[in-house]
Amino acid sequence: MDADYLLGAEAKVAFERDGFVKLSGVLPAAVVKHYGAEITRLTLDLNAETRPLAVRDTYDRAFLQVMNLWRDEEAIRPFVFSRRLARIAAELLGVKGVRLYHDQALYKEPGGGITPAHADQYYWPLASDRVVTAWIPLQDVPLDMGPLAFFRGSHHEAFGRDLAISDESERVISEAMLARGFELAEDSFALGDVSFHAGWTFHRAGENRSQSPRSVMTMIYMDRDMRVAEPVNAMQQSDLAQWLPGLGPGDAAASPLNPLLWDRTPINLGEMN
Repeated sequence: MDADYLLGAEAKVAFERDGFVKLSGVLPAAVVKHYGAEITRLTLDLNAETRPLAVRDTYDRAFLQVMNLWRDEEAIRPFVFSRRLARIAAELLGVKGVRLYHDQALYKEPGGGITPAHADQYYWPLASDRVVTAWIPLQDVPLDMGPLAFFRGSHHEAFGRDLAISDESERVISEAMLARGFELAEDSFALGDVSFHAGWTFHRAGENRSQSPRSVMTMIYMDRDMRVAEPVNAMQQSDLAQWLPGLGPGDAAASPLNPLLWDRTPINLGEMN
């Protein structure tokens, strides 16, 4: 989890051009299986959704989700705090170091619905776009299981940035992205593959048409020098209180919930606790 990964120049170019990059063999399969079993167990234990799929709305049919597992279970911390993954994030963003914004476990049940098209940064009260999400499947994800798909180059497009994830965002953003020439890049994931996408990259996922759950862990990394922005919607106001407690606009985005995970200089381990 902490050994360096050789990130080629072509990956950095692709990330800047396309707003995402999918990397093969980032983590050993045995490591993902080890942590994946515990992440999935915790997600099922801690999530609050008990209704059948048939009675849920589109968002709640998309996945079960639990956030900041690193605070609930110390055994998960080596995965969330992986220097290997954090360094990749920092190199893709072109920054000197990264902090954790938060982690998020996503569990798309068999028969689970689509994840509507959206851009993550709509939700974040952060002052720059130097934020990236690592999407880490905890098993192989063939196309019928609903892998994450990205509108290539859409991080350069301003249209749709005011839309929360919803049926409307799925329809409006998908139509607009394709009309503007941002093709949807969708591919299967093998165990050990990891994708990284920028905060303003529009993305979606299909239904889980398989008989197996699609379990995924994500980590959101931000520039170590990130500042808090004035919230522009209710979701950002909620995120500010939940993930950046005690901070306000203009403050360094460095609450106790945002440990420094990788820096070009040695990390003070005390700061991670």
